Amino acid sequence: MDKKYLELIEKLEKVNSLSLAEYEAIISCYQNSNEKIQQKLREYAAQKARSVANKVYGNKIFIRGLMEISNYCKNDCLYCGIRKSNKEVKRYRLSKEDILSACEIGYALGFRTFVLQGGDDPYYTDEILVDIVLSIKNIYPDCAVTLSLGEKSKTSLQKLRDAGADRYLLRHETADSCHYAKLHPENMLLSSRIECLYMLKEIGYQAGCGFMVGSPYQTPKTIAKDLKFIEEFKPAMCGIGPFIPHHNTPFKDMEKGDTKFTCFLLSLIRLIVPNVLLPATTALASLDNNGREEGILSGANVIMPNLSPAAYRKNYEIYDNKAYQDEEAAESIELLKDRMKKIGYEISISRGDVKTIY
Repeated sequence: MDKKYLELIEKLEKVNSLSLAEYEAIISCYQNSNEKIQQKLREYAAQKARSVANKVYGNKIFIRGLMEISNYCKNDCLYCGIRKSNKEVKRYRLSKEDILSACEIGYALGFRTFVLQGGDDPYYTDEILVDIVLSIKNIYPDCAVTLSLGEKSKTSLQKLRDAGADRYLLRHETADSCHYAKLHPENMLLSSRIECLYMLKEIGYQAGCGFMVGSPYQTPKTIAKDLKFIEEFKPAMCGIGPFIPHHNTPFKDMEKGDTKFTCFLLSLIRLIVPNVLLPATTALASLDNNGREEGILSGANVIMPNLSPAAYRKNYEIYDNKAYQDEEAAESIELLKDRMKKIGYEISISRGDVKTIY
């Protein structure tokens, strides 16, 4: 392997920026190399990413209580198991009482951030969501509320921010418009997604983006565009995870993503945005029992255990074989603490806000 690729990683650590061509060169080198070279690149990037994360956040891992509030969705994304065309899904919605009950359980377990995630479900009007957010913030004023509920108008986002929502995660999925069109129906546009992301920042949210690793039709060039977008957008949070097909989508026979490559990209993202809140996602844990630990050792510093009522967890099946039991469940937080301790990290009972270093 030409040492110039290691030098590019070193450059990224120093200046948090590469050209589009340089990002593409690193990705192409990784994907076209043998396992030994891939391991060398991964370990080099992970070592630097851990060092950067430690300088900003120490050895703290932040936990978020995830509530999957609805698996209804008006969209028909080709990769998603809860797409509106999937008639096999057992649909559900959590009531305000369900959500507040989950918050009560989570707060007692030590969670100080609650994440409300769901399909793009028109049932949850501004009025309903504002009431839920206000209620959570009134009962738990020391907690942060993160929303991940799809694209919304500026008016709706402002109302939710005024109600007390702190963060908003809206994965961009791919920063290449042609690639975006291959993953989504015609009525969904990358330009709308990007516009919404910048609106979130303008309104005052800690805004998060992200993409699937190994999604159909992805190339080194599209990944390079993702990394360049992340560099320019400077998200407070960034959620990436390996693509895992769902049996009842058009992509059911597509090859799944790779955990090791995902971890390599986690390391690069940490070097691009040193203070980013970077989850080791459920998808990593779903593909590999040690995926969560590998993510943390690659520079991630957030874990999102599931606070959803147990009866509904299996119905939020956005991909096949999703982890929703054992350590992924919030009730097993002590197991998570032990697993993090074994690799030298400590679960932090705090809101875990993004640190300003720029």
